[in-house]
Amino acid sequence: MVQPQIDLLVYNIGCLITMQGNPGPRKGKEMSEVSCIEQGAVAIKDGKVFLAGREKDVRLQLAGMLIKEELDAENRLVTPGLIDPHTHLVHGGSRENELALKLKGVSYLEILAQGGGILSTVKATRQATEEELYQKARKSLDTMLLYGATTVEAKSGYGLTLDDELKQLRVARRLDETHPVDLVSTFMGAHAVPLEYKGRSSEFVQLVIEQMLPKVKEAGLAEFCDVFCEHGVFTVEESRRILSAAKEMGFGMKIHADEIEPMGGAELAGELGCISAEHLLAASDEGFEAMKKSGVIAVCLPATSFNLRLNTHARARKMIEMGVPVALSTDYNPGSSPTESLQLVMTLGCLNLGMTPEEVLTAMTINAAYAIGRGEQAGSLEPRKNADLVMYDAPNLAYLPYHFGINHVHTVIKKGRVVVSEGRLV
Repeated sequence: MVQPQIDLLVYNIGCLITMQGNPGPRKGKEMSEVSCIEQGAVAIKDGKVFLAGREKDVRLQLAGMLIKEELDAENRLVTPGLIDPHTHLVHGGSRENELALKLKGVSYLEILAQGGGILSTVKATRQATEEELYQKARKSLDTMLLYGATTVEAKSGYGLTLDDELKQLRVARRLDETHPVDLVSTFMGAHAVPLEYKGRSSEFVQLVIEQMLPKVKEAGLAEFCDVFCEHGVFTVEESRRILSAAKEMGFGMKIHADEIEPMGGAELAGELGCISAEHLLAASDEGFEAMKKSGVIAVCLPATSFNLRLNTHARARKMIEMGVPVALSTDYNPGSSPTESLQLVMTLGCLNLGMTPEEVLTAMTINAAYAIGRGEQAGSLEPRKNADLVMYDAPNLAYLPYHFGINHVHTVIKKGRVVVSEGRLV
């Protein structure tokens, strides 16, 4: 008879945070209900969590089972793998030249109107080969992993032609197949109106609906569709048309909503039943109510408002109090948020959004997982979910946002395999 076995036992965990609980994204006071299990352990089998809890209890339940390997956490903090639910991972070029413009007070929309911003990245992305995009994105994905991200959403939107959008999405699929981090792809052909369609946005919307969406669906390259609903980009009605068409084709719906001006994007997210609405700096209370009613998850991006030197930030505190589930993300992109560090976002979530460390972790684990349709596979350490966990050189959760500007990650385990050890890629 074959003796049952455990592949890996992580033990001697000083503080184990599992995020176990009722299924679904957390909202309101639930976002603060984060408990620390002292002297914890996690048992892993076939890439999944087998048991997680007090080491004494875990070992008791494993009695009689063969443990192939044990890993001493040396009294460190352990959490579920972090999840980044909003990034523009695949792109060409960089935009450090815009820093001087920002310092002179030139706004994001003004830079875009001058042909900079997204449009300059579109030019660089179109010129880049698929292999060049892959190598550049892989380097960023390595950094994300080193900082604790084990699942990442990646949007297209820097091609704005059918061929270039497909090119970006193929790169994301290849990364998902070859890199330890799990990627979730979002088609965002409606990220900006390309220069060749300037003044003819309705024609470009038709192109997105009639040509791009069907081809992306046919190739199976994206799970979600996103649109930038903003002044000077796409109107509420244009956004409604694109997302409604995407829904009919079987895509999940996301929306860049009310980032700079109150356009009614949050209300549209509620109306259509989007899985998430993102940015939301200028969203109204009515928009929050619409999101709450439809169960839309708010994805807040504090590194973006920080980098744009804005005086206002997403009203995460208000949304939490109203019962809207909140997630956090880097918004990694070459213009408004060129950072791969979710740990920086932890600090900004506390200092600029007024969230507690417990709420921040909830927003980067279980809520972020549900914001990209992965709540059943990731976001918490409980049986039958992916064994994705992060071990930090930190005594407790509050220490992570408190001691900012460094990387606290010591070890990352992805689907039961150690992929980062002592702060280095394995």
